[in-house]
Amino acid sequence: MKIEEYIKSLPNDIISGDDVQLPEHSFRKIFEFLNLNENDVFYHLGCGDGKGIKIALQEFHVKKAIGVDNNKEKIQQAKKLAEENDLKAGKFLCEDVVTTKIDDATAILFWFTDIEIIEKMKKRFQSLHDGCRIVTIWGPLPECLPAQVDFPYIINQVPFKHADLKEQLLAIFGIKCIDFVTAWEYAERYTKAVAPHNVENDRFLTILQSLIIWINAKNLGITCGDDIPIPIKNYMEILKKFFGIEVEHLLNDTNLKF
Repeated sequence: MKIEEYIKSLPNDIISGDDVQLPEHSFRKIFEFLNLNENDVFYHLGCGDGKGIKIALQEFHVKKAIGVDNNKEKIQQAKKLAEENDLKAGKFLCEDVVTTKIDDATAILFWFTDIEIIEKMKKRFQSLHDGCRIVTIWGPLPECLPAQVDFPYIINQVPFKHADLKEQLLAIFGIKCIDFVTAWEYAERYTKAVAPHNVENDRFLTILQSLIIWINAKNLGITCGDDIPIPIKNYMEILKKFFGIEVEHLLNDTNLKF
């Protein structure tokens, strides 16, 4: 099957990210990267069980922290966490992130995969105060040049600077061309940042992500060399032979040989 068909076969909560909770070490890394501090009004859009809000308040001492999620059960868990830890400067809202009030935000954690939500929120973010930092994971907001990158974490800062996909990729990787080693390194960073540790699952996810990174770079003309690297060929064959997943069709250049 093509990789798009494989992705569609996964449970919806995995695709949407609705049931994905970042590990606590990832929150700390993100907040350090954001330079979150006592002057910040912090929003976690899609806050889940509220652990990110707890860390922002207790360890980074933000002025105010608001968690927003449309999952009633998760918000109930978050409110219980706030009560147990006496998080007086914390607030949890069971609301749609697309319509919730965020006007006073100075820092936002925003990790969604639904392109419709992303596009709507980008328009809302553009109206926030200059200097507001929005952290995304894996990629920047559409057509926005990253202000800072510590992959897979990316800061988008208001006002946004326009960038095409090629400019975004070069800004994220910080180099002029992308080879297999770079694709694998960055895919591994992403896996370690967002996934609970599981050796077999980690390797599978890293293979998929490294192929996606390299193929996107190839289609944009920013890979190192014209040929497909042997490791890329090998991993494409492994996916096809052992998992029945085909990715070759994603390459735009029909003249490439496998």
